[in-house]
Amino acid sequence: MSENDQIKTALSRAMSLCASNEHCSADIRARLESWGLKGEDAGRVIDLLVKENFINDKRYADAFVSDKFRHNKWGRVKIAALLRAKRLPPELIASALETLEEDQYRQTLREILASHRRVTRAKSPFEMKGKLLRFGLSRGFESHILYDILNETEEE
Repeated sequence: MSENDQIKTALSRAMSLCASNEHCSADIRARLESWGLKGEDAGRVIDLLVKENFINDKRYADAFVSDKFRHNKWGRVKIAALLRAKRLPPELIASALETLEEDQYRQTLREILASHRRVTRAKSPFEMKGKLLRFGLSRGFESHILYDILNETEEE
């Protein structure tokens, strides 16, 4: 297979892949490399996909943030870390995270903490607070918001 045919085949496969699901440019670059397309050729395919709007990193970041928050109930810290791992620009990540509504964010955190509190055993309120804090941190929520909500529920 000539190099030109390989590029056309890879472009066709990448278009099909991007048409079915959202992907960022780093995901597609990795996929192209696994298909044997390296360097400049992979860059040309990605440029074509971006030009034709098959790949749009902003759209991907917005969808990723929305899905991970709504379905997985993850916090901003964990979502941002995963987006950084996909080599998206920091401005794009910040912009996508700003789409999360603060009231909804805090309410979701309250709900998952209440749910976890029901199934967690602790010998003292201090131990319970520590366990809930670690749980919230593992879900990627910011410590200052966790402290606020845990102190709020402690007062009730």
